[in-house]
Amino acid sequence: MLQPRIPVNPLPTGIVTPLVQPTVSADIAPHHTNHAAVCNHHHAPAPAPSSAVRLTPAGLAAIVAGGVGAVLVVGTVLVSMLLAVAVSAASVAVCAVVLRSLLNNQNRRR
Repeated sequence: MLQPRIPVNPLPTGIVTPLVQPTVSADIAPHHTNHAAVCNHHHAPAPAPSSAVRLTPAGLAAIVAGGVGAVLVVGTVLVSMLLAVAVSAASVAVCAVVLRSLLNNQNRRR
């Protein structure tokens, strides 16, 4: 469904540099050709680059699904952080009540 479209360029458009350079170049003569390959058939003109982004229905659906997924993930993280704060506050409150009751019991026994 979502397959990338790889552009095909049958003719090189620039200077091709080899990955490995020869160390001794005295006995190697460079061969340069300045003329482009000539063909006898008609080429369609290249389409003008447009600044507008065109989306297919499948691309639009993928973007919407990604947005919904991002909202769900961010919402889940925020809710879990809120729950962690609530649980921590409740445990601190319970500890405070227990300590208060222990300190009050010690003051009454004296």
